[in-house]
Formats: sequence, C-alpha cells, structure tokens
Amino acid sequence: MSILVWCVIFAIVIFIAFVSTRMAAQDKEDGLHDTGLAIIEFNRAFPNEAIRQLQATANGQAVFVRLHDNKAGFMRNMQRHYSCHVIEPGRVRVLSSETGRGINIQFLDAPHQSGTFEFASAKEASEVSLWLLGNYVAAPDKVLPPQSSTVANGQ
Repeated sequence: MSILVWCVIFAIVIFIAFVSTRMAAQDKEDGLHDTGLAIIEFNRAFPNEAIRQLQATANGQAVFVRLHDNKAGFMRNMQRHYSCHVIEPGRVRVLSSETGRGINIQFLDAPHQSGTFEFASAKEASEVSLWLLGNYVAAPDKVLPPQSSTVANGQ
C-alpha cells in the first residue's frame, strides 16, 4: 500500500513540474508582445512621459514608443529586466533593412542598443521610422530662416 502512495505522490510532483515549466516557457515566449507590460515598464522608467502609441517588433523583444510631445522612446527585453530610454532629437540614425519589413537603427547615445529591428509588416516599420524622423531633427534645426523677398512672391 505505501508503494502505491509514493507512486501517486511522485506522479503529482512530476505533473506539477511539467506544468510549471510549460508556464515559464510561455512567459519567456511572450516577450514584450503584452502592451500592458510594456506600458507599465516604460512608465516605471519615465513616469513623466505620456505614451501615445506602442509598436512591438515581430519577435516581441523590443518596443518603440511614441510619446505625447512627438518624442520617441525605446524598450528592449534584456532577459531579466527591460532597458528603456527616450531617444533624444538628432541622436539616432535610421536605415531601411534588407527585408523591407525592418529598420536598422544606430543610437548615438546608447550604441549597445543599436541593431536591426524587424516588424510584422513594412507598414509598421515605416510608421516607426516616421516617429523617429519626427524625432530625428534637433529643435534648433527645426527653426526656419526668416522669409526674404524673392521673385516667386512678387517682391
């Protein structure tokens, strides 16, 4: 009788171990596809920044953040924590990837974050590149020179 009890206990322990490893593997696969988690983690790092929109990469390991004042932010899954930063205007270089569904980004302030980021579609990649384009030009460079008289305006 006692051998039967030990077999049942052993089977229960094996079942619990199997279920817990499956749950852990599922959490690892999720990455940053969960936008709620991305919002919480980014707001924990930057509590004074209001998020307008999020766009995750195809593998869910990175999220690009569009902020309220047309700035852009970036989050990357670093295994046990998330690396977040706000991209400063004029401190990023962007190129199209070879697949057309991604962008190659070079962060001048955080070179270790640079890389190629693939999205689910070319539309998502172009949208993120437009966010970065709006953030690409430094504020002093956005000021237009005063209008001068030209032949085009009849003066």
